[in-house]
Amino acid sequence: MTTLESPAERLMLVDGNDVEALDGNRFSRTSPAHDVVVASYPQARAADVDRAVGAARRAFDEGPWPRMSGVERARVLLRVAELVRRDAEELARIETLESGKPITQAHGEVEATAELWEYAATLARHAYGDAHSALGADVLGLVLHEPVGVVAMITPWNFPLLIVSQKLPFALAVGCTAAIKPSELTSGTTVHLGGLLREAGLPPGAANVVTGAGEAGAALVSHPGVDMVSFTGSTAVGRRIAAVAGEQLKRTELELGGKNPQIICADADLDAAIDGAVYGALFNQGECCNAGSRLLVEATVAGEVAAQITERAARIRVGDPLDPATRVGAIASDEQLRTIETLVASGTSDGARLLAGGERLPMPAGRFYAPTVFTEVAPQMAIAQQEIFGPVVSVLTFDDLDEAVALANGTPFGLSAGIWTRDVDKALRASRAIRAGTIWVNSWLEGYPELPFGGVGASGVGRELGRQAIPAFTETKTVQIHSGWRAPWTGAEVAS
Repeated sequence: MTTLESPAERLMLVDGNDVEALDGNRFSRTSPAHDVVVASYPQARAADVDRAVGAARRAFDEGPWPRMSGVERARVLLRVAELVRRDAEELARIETLESGKPITQAHGEVEATAELWEYAATLARHAYGDAHSALGADVLGLVLHEPVGVVAMITPWNFPLLIVSQKLPFALAVGCTAAIKPSELTSGTTVHLGGLLREAGLPPGAANVVTGAGEAGAALVSHPGVDMVSFTGSTAVGRRIAAVAGEQLKRTELELGGKNPQIICADADLDAAIDGAVYGALFNQGECCNAGSRLLVEATVAGEVAAQITERAARIRVGDPLDPATRVGAIASDEQLRTIETLVASGTSDGARLLAGGERLPMPAGRFYAPTVFTEVAPQMAIAQQEIFGPVVSVLTFDDLDEAVALANGTPFGLSAGIWTRDVDKALRASRAIRAGTIWVNSWLEGYPELPFGGVGASGVGRELGRQAIPAFTETKTVQIHSGWRAPWTGAEVAS
């Protein structure tokens, strides 16, 4: 295994300053691939959250950021993108050490992060309202989009830098301020990003980062100084956040879990579809809300597809995520490893056929799980219904497209789905009939800042990215301007 440097001692960012927790407590993060401590952080409590939200509140109510022009805000966001690229090596290494993902993947995510900040900068200059000039000769109507206020952002451990950058630059672009809590497992890149924001010229308090566990997250969601909560994580936690926010009438944006189907039709380019299926199941160790963990294969080619997936999965390099040759890294935590093991065991006991994997891999250190393939999976089995968040794919079969669509819609989730076919009619029919926020046709896991992202049902509420990020972080205000004479209601004399 790789020799690692001494643990980094990082601080939180509150009101433009690097700070410890008020009580001085800290916690450590151990690399899931190397079993050594790689960083320590302040353990934020409710009082620390109150400081961060207070700073964001003052920055919104009194500070310059919401009052800057779009072009001024855009310059700051573009500078952040430049700094992300400058620090790409450091950011990728931090993310790999804390999450366990392969270093080559982390590099790709850093570049994608920079692109998100660049795109958000364009929205800062294109946040339009409307004017209504046909309401009468004496009336002009204006529809304004104003920043919603202070946004609480809570992000997960699987894509910490990328996911905070699906939220923060878009909120900042329209003039919001933010208090952010990353996962306690992967706080490093978010803390580093906070420093880059300060270096780029973001005013103090416009973005604040607190580190800690559930207590800090709960305090952030319930804080009366927060106007909106943007959360990415599990459906179970999302429901609790929605309940609290509903009591306080706060806006929410929730990007939650998925149990995403890939449909492979017999007429597809099977080589490309099989490659996409392996990628969809194993990317980021399967620790991905968009993981293609349900493979729906037309019965006439199911045996061939399953055999090819099993053979290709066995060739994937699993190991030290700092090794550029590694394609599948470490599982992020013992808790997540136990979840994977429990669900895989249920697949076997429920009668599914295990073709590959199904076990933890012996390594000198860390948590590594073998790429796992199940066939003969019934739709009601736990491995076909529950989000596993591990390198596990379940193969189900269908006889016609209507059956495939019914299977695709046969879970409470609706984040993403895909279909592999050469028949454009099948692709369009499936795209319209499947209940999901994103449909991929002859591809998987491709994303662009210009296209909105989010789910339906148990996969969440609202959309991130694209032009749709403007209404996500703004309130709509109507202004009616009356000029000239107005008929009096009280019966007074008519003005001359």
